[in-house]
Amino acid sequence: MLTERQLLILKVTVDDYIQSAQPVGSNQLSKKSEIPFSPATIRNEMADLEGLGFLEKTHTSSGRVPSQKGYRYYVDHLLTPKPLPQQDIVQLRSIFEDKITETEEVIKRSAMILSELTNYTAILLGPDVGKHIVKKLSIVPLTADTAVAIIVTDNGHVENRVFTIPEGINSSDIEKMINILNERLVGVPLNDLHLRLEQETMTILRQHVKRYGELFTTLRKAAVLPHEENVYFGGKLNILKQPDFHDIQKIRNLMDVMEGVQHIPLILPVGTQGLHIRIGSENALSAMEDCSVITVSYDIGEEQTGSIAIVGPKRMDYKRIVSMLDILSGDLSKELTRMFRAK
Repeated sequence: MLTERQLLILKVTVDDYIQSAQPVGSNQLSKKSEIPFSPATIRNEMADLEGLGFLEKTHTSSGRVPSQKGYRYYVDHLLTPKPLPQQDIVQLRSIFEDKITETEEVIKRSAMILSELTNYTAILLGPDVGKHIVKKLSIVPLTADTAVAIIVTDNGHVENRVFTIPEGINSSDIEKMINILNERLVGVPLNDLHLRLEQETMTILRQHVKRYGELFTTLRKAAVLPHEENVYFGGKLNILKQPDFHDIQKIRNLMDVMEGVQHIPLILPVGTQGLHIRIGSENALSAMEDCSVITVSYDIGEEQTGSIAIVGPKRMDYKRIVSMLDILSGDLSKELTRMFRAK
């Protein structure tokens, strides 16, 4: 059990190191108004905190830095969110000023603004596009032998696919096909679109559309949606600006993680609700052992959720980031739910 004096010294040491990125010494702390102790007393307490595993001594300085255990204790017991400056709140909420109609664009902008405000890397996990529901299908001729299939979903997401019109197919057949597709496929999730094309439209097309086989084959190819990642990054390289990262091999490993979307479930676990802070080796990926990751969930309509992650050094400004994510996750949930209901 830490004494009140040790708690105060640990808190101020962590706060000072977060701001300066320089090892903290007893003389330095004794000059702070909130520390009413002599350098000798502080030095003894810091030595005890080091012995307990909350602080570490560096090789290049007589000062000390927080250990992973120290950061963990700070986050769990000493962290008080810092009110954001009004200009930061205004910048965060500028995301919603342009009345964007696509959820993906709102999420993408959120990632960029978060990275700008924090100087860390922001990662946002959006909704599964494959779960979007088809709201309308259109086929628009481009030339004599090409057309574009346009699929609009319930949340404003738009898929465009260019396909070839078989020679000799007339406009009336295309119009009949559009009507049949809208009758049978509106309300179907994008993930199921290809299968439902096969199951529900083939028989009807055979009855009403000449040369239905050729037209169906080419349209089916257009309806096969590529696997799209619903991951949005902001400031991938921001972490390299931090003075904490100087080991070239570790930097390469970290960049490999950032480039590989297959690692995202380990950074942003799906279905995790609320705000979570993982420090150093608490992260599932060894390449992130020098990083802290703060994640928070947000709502998209009634049934879907997304996630936000801020990736930075263990010397992260936890107070500010927690406040920022609290505001953004709440505003993002309200805006995306409003957009979802308006569709």
